[in-house]
Amino acid sequence: MRRSLLPENPPEDAAQRLDAVVAEFTRLILETEMQQRTMLRLSLEPNAPEDAPLPLRQGRGVPWITEALAPLRGRLTDVELRRLVLAIRSATGIEALVWLTDIGGLSSEEAVTSMRWSARALLRQALESGPPPS
Repeated sequence: MRRSLLPENPPEDAAQRLDAVVAEFTRLILETEMQQRTMLRLSLEPNAPEDAPLPLRQGRGVPWITEALAPLRGRLTDVELRRLVLAIRSATGIEALVWLTDIGGLSSEEAVTSMRWSARALLRQALESGPPPS
């Protein structure tokens, strides 16, 4: 139920903030991997009730990444920032971990390294060429 994944005295640089958040986010995913996998499986069930609560599937990664990228407000519009946040989240959650380990054959540590690299690459690309298209 953490509201922030930034360290106590967060850096001002968006890239450093993002890396700190993604490092902590992926640590939390690994720490709760079995529960995360269960929630992912349940969320994919074709006959799951629409209103069934999935406590681990609450989209907390999006606000954490948004907070990390707060220094980019003004440089990117709110819409552009949201597209970037969603792109980063798609490359760093349990879904990415499952694919990288189960399909890609990476170890958990290698998968985390890949997810952190992807987050940095997406940020760098957005800053150099603009955010992902809508």
